[in-house]
Amino acid sequence: MAQSKIVFLDVDGTITDYENNVPQSAKDAIKAARANGHRVYMCTGRSKAENPPEIWEIGFDGMIGGNGCYVESEGEVVMHQLITAEQCCHIVDWLHGRGLEFYLESNNGLFASERFREEAGPIMRLYAKGKGASDEDAETSAHAFMDTLIYDGELYRDDLNKVSFILSTYQDHLDSVEEFPDLVARTWGGKGEHALFGDLGVKGLDKAHAIRVLVEHLGANMADTIAVGDAKVDIPMFACCGASVCMGSGGDEAKAAADWVTTDVDDDGMWNAFVHLGLI
Repeated sequence: MAQSKIVFLDVDGTITDYENNVPQSAKDAIKAARANGHRVYMCTGRSKAENPPEIWEIGFDGMIGGNGCYVESEGEVVMHQLITAEQCCHIVDWLHGRGLEFYLESNNGLFASERFREEAGPIMRLYAKGKGASDEDAETSAHAFMDTLIYDGELYRDDLNKVSFILSTYQDHLDSVEEFPDLVARTWGGKGEHALFGDLGVKGLDKAHAIRVLVEHLGANMADTIAVGDAKVDIPMFACCGASVCMGSGGDEAKAAADWVTTDVDDDGMWNAFVHLGLI
């Protein structure tokens, strides 16, 4: 058998379609690759609490979460760098002061601000439609996401991986960059001024950094790593891994940065990628 590989998979738009469904061919590909002796890790912006049972039931060797702040392998926490309690208080107070709704992303749950459910419905529908979902599927996706959140939880916390907030205008993101020089400020849900959300996370971390930490922990070689993703946030892991694949349904920048482009996520994209890579 060929040299065992370590495969890092984004979740949204890579393992799942944009309605959070996992194609059967993706499940089969992951299980077959692991049966062939390869190790497969989630490498995602999601925190542990954000993954439904359907994803965990596939079987993984571990996960990188929170866009690189959390690393777990075979049940062992290898690294976990959190937003501090003081930083959390600053973020929550600033967002409240601007009237921006948000949710706090922790491995213990996703904790929403007071009016997030009311404000987020139209935004999450726009996000799903921007990924190609029909009106009906976008509605279903928005409700499914909203049902995963906790609406009466404590908002001053010390267990946060990152924070996402609804942008009223792109200026909210620009101001967050100025307000939080001790954190990394990003956007998601659209390009540039069309972004739907801002997010704040631990500075100096990304998927690539977390992959290097994990590979060192495993005593493995970066040349034996493979990254599969679909978005701009995946480009650092494309650059650091030995091989990279972008989903056919992914963004143009991600496609340009990858070594190879497979078919769409819901057109056996994962299966075709694993065949191309010789994993199955």
